Amino acid sequence: MAEIRTNRAKRKLQQGEVVTAISGPHTSDIIDFLGQFGFDAMWIEAEHGPVDYADIPDMTRACDLWGMTSIVRVNQNVPGIIYRTLDVGAQGIVVPHVNTAAEAKEVVEAAKFAPIGLRGNFTSRQGFGVPDYAHKANDEVLTIILIEDIISVNNLSEILQVDDIDVFFIAPGDLAQTMGHLGNISHPEVQDTIDRALEQIKAAGRTPGTLVTDATAESYVKKGVKFIFVGWAAWLASGAQAFKAKVDAAAASM
Repeated sequence: MAEIRTNRAKRKLQQGEVVTAISGPHTSDIIDFLGQFGFDAMWIEAEHGPVDYADIPDMTRACDLWGMTSIVRVNQNVPGIIYRTLDVGAQGIVVPHVNTAAEAKEVVEAAKFAPIGLRGNFTSRQGFGVPDYAHKANDEVLTIILIEDIISVNNLSEILQVDDIDVFFIAPGDLAQTMGHLGNISHPEVQDTIDRALEQIKAAGRTPGTLVTDATAESYVKKGVKFIFVGWAAWLASGAQAFKAKVDAAAASM
């Protein structure tokens, strides 16, 4: 009989370690390629972009090959969307715009089987050949909620009291928008709000996460952020621009 796959990211978080998750335009082949670099998790984008339910099985299989946690960001806090995403192979889910404790509880109910939640009773792809999968799945499903509206920051004390949420993720883009600073996540007011929210999460004994770049990753780790999310497209753009500049400079000097 098969054993349920260990959720690498969840285990590292439980041990107080930093988890690295990478995202960008994904296919199963791209995920397979990126697996060699040692990231803990792949953030599969199903809120924005073309990823659909039929794409998720092969994308999560590519994660399984490298022992990476497959995390899918869904587009709505709807039970059927959440547990169907888990059914087709995701080891974790990210739910956007969770603004109240009641909404956070809805995430848990959809992602967890009884006695914790009310997830639809079905064997996930992750449960093929696993005896008694439904009694083991709760320990391996990673739940992440996005604190990405100023109302959710204002309600954070109550949201942090909800059990079985693994990561409270501060999402800067939408937060800036709801604070009146559309497209300007570097605004001092936005940055101060992010820092205070991360500190509040940490002080409550919960796990903070946020988006980072090459320039900010080290500082956020030092601030105690345990779930680090980064996009790879910027690395491709930087390398492409540097290569093109070298070729253009060489050609100009001839």
